[in-house]
Amino acid sequence: MMAKEGKWGIAHIYSSENNTIIHITDMSGAETISRVTGGMITDRDKDKGKAFPAMRAARRAAGEAMEKGITGLHLRIRAPGGHKKKIPGEGAQPAIRGLVRAGLRIGRIKDVTPVPHDTTKKPGGRRGRRV
Repeated sequence: MMAKEGKWGIAHIYSSENNTIIHITDMSGAETISRVTGGMITDRDKDKGKAFPAMRAARRAAGEAMEKGITGLHLRIRAPGGHKKKIPGEGAQPAIRGLVRAGLRIGRIKDVTPVPHDTTKKPGGRRGRRV
């Protein structure tokens, strides 16, 4: 296996229906290098979770990371999980594509969605949430 030169980081990509958050940290995950969201790109709330703002956010985050010397990223992709959806939103795949097109190398890709083994009781009670 070839040795991986350069400085590596971790890209935490959280993608729900409503927003996409790209958070790039160092390898320990303690120090933030860049954090950009879909809401920082677009001024329309309905578009925050869409593909185009996610790709633009990933490009901006990648640019900030490359300025600080990051050459490669390991990806940790997360969906809302728990009682909510277990699959990432519309912006996850375009965010990955944006990071690759910016010139960063991709290492491991891991799904870190919190999935309960024996789920807890869903909030709202027996008759559901009454509005």
